[in-house]
Amino acid sequence: MQGIVTAVSRSGVHAFSKDNQPSIRLLAGLGVQDDAHLGVTVQHRSRVAQDPTQPNLRQVHLIPAELLDDLAGAGFDVAAGQLGENVTTRGLDLVGLPRGARLALGDDAVVEVTGLRNPCEQINGYQPGLLKQVVGRAEDGTLIRRAGIMGIVVTGGDVRPDDPITVELPAGPHVALDRV
Repeated sequence: MQGIVTAVSRSGVHAFSKDNQPSIRLLAGLGVQDDAHLGVTVQHRSRVAQDPTQPNLRQVHLIPAELLDDLAGAGFDVAAGQLGENVTTRGLDLVGLPRGARLALGDDAVVEVTGLRNPCEQINGYQPGLLKQVVGRAEDGTLIRRAGIMGIVVTGGDVRPDDPITVELPAGPHVALDRV
């Protein structure tokens, strides 16, 4: 499986959206350099309040550009980085990847997929009704999260728009993603 990076983003403060950049640097075991979520332990404010010592399984947030296309088709104006992602991709079914899949981004960086982003009501503060677009229910009642995936940086490196993405699946049996 292969895809492409369409945008990279970061923010040094805890804000909903991140600013697009010409490149970002991933640091092994930490996340995105100069991003508010950088760290060995969890940096997401609500999770820090629960237990600040838990490992940071949310070092890098990736969203497929196809989701942004779907949102545009539903009347929402959402550009890359505006949902808080660090890496916007095209050509990969990110939420369909198993836990432990590794994404080689560009020449050097490798991110290991840890789970699904679990968007909260805050997303409706950005644009009313957006939460229903990224979280829904399957016919059997199962919750479907479409707001991207989270990962940890295994190997650092610079990532830029137009960089290729190669997926390496873990040895089976594969474990479906759950929220992290």
